[in-house]
Amino acid sequence: MKRNQVLLIHGIFRKLGVFNKMSAHLTGRGWQVHRFNLQPNNATLGLDELALQVADYVDSNFPPDEKIDLVGLSMGGLVTRYYMQRLGGIDRVERYMTISAPHHGTWMAYLLPCRGCVQMRPSSTFLEDLNGDVEVLQQVNFTSIWTPYDFIIVPGRSSQMPLGKNVKLPVFAHAMMVRDARALEAVVEALEAKLP
Repeated sequence: MKRNQVLLIHGIFRKLGVFNKMSAHLTGRGWQVHRFNLQPNNATLGLDELALQVADYVDSNFPPDEKIDLVGLSMGGLVTRYYMQRLGGIDRVERYMTISAPHHGTWMAYLLPCRGCVQMRPSSTFLEDLNGDVEVLQQVNFTSIWTPYDFIIVPGRSSQMPLGKNVKLPVFAHAMMVRDARALEAVVEALEAKLP
């Protein structure tokens, strides 16, 4: 099976190093893995503005006719959704997965007043807009990986989506969703999924 190159996008307060274990795991299984640091990583910029960085990275690092696979962690799940749904990413990506992403918001986003956090609050204008035409994601092989024991995405079920494949894992705590062996294998399975 031909493997697409994979781009990993991190979440709030994290940097590309959060994916060290996942990147090594995927590289060992034959994937070419890319990642970069969103700037800044503290949600003072809007998620829509951070998504422009994803678009720029894809345009600068992959040939225009080459499809990639995309993984968004936590806030990065919403950044990549904006890229997919508003910036043409839907035409560049074949397999798309989010890990512990607050698709329907998280109550933890009320802890900070910054723009990106406001966008991650339940029923925010940003989320209502993205969820208004979520069916566009049916054009790709989409997977949402989540845990009910998240504690950062509150409630954990906010990571569930009404389409694609939802993978519920009994992983304890948000940070382990890129380190736990079950989560790593869920990502591998999603990346190996046959396209329709």
